[in-house]
Amino acid sequence: MAACNTTTGKVLEEMIEPVLRRAGYHYVAQYPVGQRPDGKPYRADLVILEPRRIVISLKWQQVGGTAEEKVPFELMTLAYLVHQGKCEKAYLVLGGTGWSPRLREFYLRGGVRQFFVLPSEVELVSLEDFVAQVNKGGL
Repeated sequence: MAACNTTTGKVLEEMIEPVLRRAGYHYVAQYPVGQRPDGKPYRADLVILEPRRIVISLKWQQVGGTAEEKVPFELMTLAYLVHQGKCEKAYLVLGGTGWSPRLREFYLRGGVRQFFVLPSEVELVSLEDFVAQVNKGGL
């Protein structure tokens, strides 16, 4: 059995960083932000520090796998960080072509919100929509 490629998430991080830089955002990568609801430390993929603290979590799905199954817990973790005052806004960005189409669409249409309440400060967006928001200075 071949080992899973766990480096593909880094590719998404490296795709987002130039977009943030070009838009003038000051950020850090792999930044400790607080704790998950289970008490384990949480390290954000990217954190914008100014003008307000924004956590950016990136999920890349290149082929079918477990990234899509981790989305609900990641959203819960981001909501927890907002609730704890560790950030003012949080984004979960979905990238890659390996998502099951129905589940990806369910997530992007806000389907998770019918099962649990998320603060408005937590957004789940596609890679394309996130880049468009950054380009408009709308984070």
